[in-house]
Amino acid sequence: SYPQSQPPADTTPPPVTTPSATPESRATQTSQAADTFERDDLLAAGEGVFGKGAEGLAGMIERILREQGRPNAYIAGREASGAFVVGLRYGSGIMTHKVEGQMPVYWTGPSLGFDIGGDANKVFVLVYNLYDTEELFHRFPAAEGRLYFVGGFAATYLRRGNVVLIPVRLGVGWRAGVNVGYMNFTHKARWLPF
Repeated sequence: SYPQSQPPADTTPPPVTTPSATPESRATQTSQAADTFERDDLLAAGEGVFGKGAEGLAGMIERILREQGRPNAYIAGREASGAFVVGLRYGSGIMTHKVEGQMPVYWTGPSLGFDIGGDANKVFVLVYNLYDTEELFHRFPAAEGRLYFVGGFAATYLRRGNVVLIPVRLGVGWRAGVNVGYMNFTHKARWLPF
């Protein structure tokens, strides 16, 4: 025979434990979020460089964030460059690091390859994996292949070790082809790019 009354069933599902729900992983995610810039912060900073409502900026930033994740620093600045076969690039800006704050930075470098004309650019550089700002002050190799038009955005990738830089440029001038060079970051302005 069966018992006449059964205790009420507990309808609460058991707690689900996943690796992302552990206190350690939540702390890591919170730390990573606290140490990186949000999309809206980057758009506001980018609009500060290129002007409010710069066409294509939001799409460019969103694409980079989708592919690379969120940066922990950015550089807002200007640069001038020009080349026919061998060119020069000079720039300056303010780096804003999520942990270490703001500091002025400068860069120089050759631009080797088939370029015609010159650029006068505003530049916004997303910086990834920069946990000590001194790691920026080195030479970052670049391999750029682009067709550049007046008023158009261009993004390139530079890397040294784990540190990745993604300069986004909007400038005047006309350049075509592939140029290969590097950007050398320094604490003070330099006139020799090599």
